[in-house]
Amino acid sequence: MSPWRIVLVQGGVGAAAAILGWLMSGVDTVALSVLYGAAAAVVPAALMARGMSSRLFGMSAQGRVANFVLWQLAKMGLAVAMLLSAPWVLSVPSWPALLVGLVLCLKVYWVALVWRGR
Repeated sequence: MSPWRIVLVQGGVGAAAAILGWLMSGVDTVALSVLYGAAAAVVPAALMARGMSSRLFGMSAQGRVANFVLWQLAKMGLAVAMLLSAPWVLSVPSWPALLVGLVLCLKVYWVALVWRGR
């Protein structure tokens, strides 16, 4: 399964959750917070997918492991930085909505495992 397909599905889930959050609450801040939470999962995932598709470390087993660790650290660092910067980007985020967007997009990985199992 392509990592880009997973990133695309994560983006779709995040957009759908933001629309649903706006329809349920009628508050723009909720929708933007859900969308930002989704972005805190999707953007780092896209970074890792791009990094893992590069041939920087060759094809050796050690190179693959080093590549994975490097990009996983970059992914986690970017996600933490995005979450810490949420108050500056959104000025007054709705933290429950932001976390809902984040968690929903992170759960897409489990759905991808089910797809792969079939």
